[in-house]
Amino acid sequence: MENEEYNEQVEGRNAVLELLESGRDINKILVANGEKHGSIHKILAIAKERKIIVTEMERNKLNQIAQTPNNQGVIAIVPPYDYCEVEDILEEAKRKNEMPFILILDGIEDPHNLGSIIRTAETAGVHGIIIPKRRAASVNSTVEYMKIARVNNINETIRYLKEQDVWICGTDMDTNTIYTKQDYKMPIAIVIGSEGFGMSRLVKENCDFLVK
Repeated sequence: MENEEYNEQVEGRNAVLELLESGRDINKILVANGEKHGSIHKILAIAKERKIIVTEMERNKLNQIAQTPNNQGVIAIVPPYDYCEVEDILEEAKRKNEMPFILILDGIEDPHNLGSIIRTAETAGVHGIIIPKRRAASVNSTVEYMKIARVNNINETIRYLKEQDVWICGTDMDTNTIYTKQDYKMPIAIVIGSEGFGMSRLVKENCDFLVK
């Protein structure tokens, strides 16, 4: 598929419907032959209204293109997520006249976990999220409002944030402080480790304090 490395995919009927209703850019929609009933009918109607290209193809070919087994006969091809810089996140806090509140994800690999964290962060008032470029889930384009920065090196970024007077709080099962007992009224970045292994050793050492 052309430009595959530059594009991203949103798969499944509900996800594609949400994407269409959000008004975000969509390059094209792929639909399995013969799928015209139920929510697919609604997807096709909105796509026609918004003049989005719809390509019908054999179910087998669609399944080969799919990145998940649960595509339900529909895939939206979307422009890649527009990541920001770490400085933009600090600027966002300054613009709101608030102390920086940042989330650092040290290797979250499941896209569903990443999506849940982003949605929770939005409601909690987080100014931005930092993720590593390697060994991490990429951001699905359905995410709209959260500033997200991808960095080459989490530890260098932590050092940079410390220089900007941001405190680094790590989450770790083996520490003594329960998270509810910690005071967070400071410029702060909270680090969440990967699903299986938690934070890497060096990231843990670079934290100012740990909570569980």
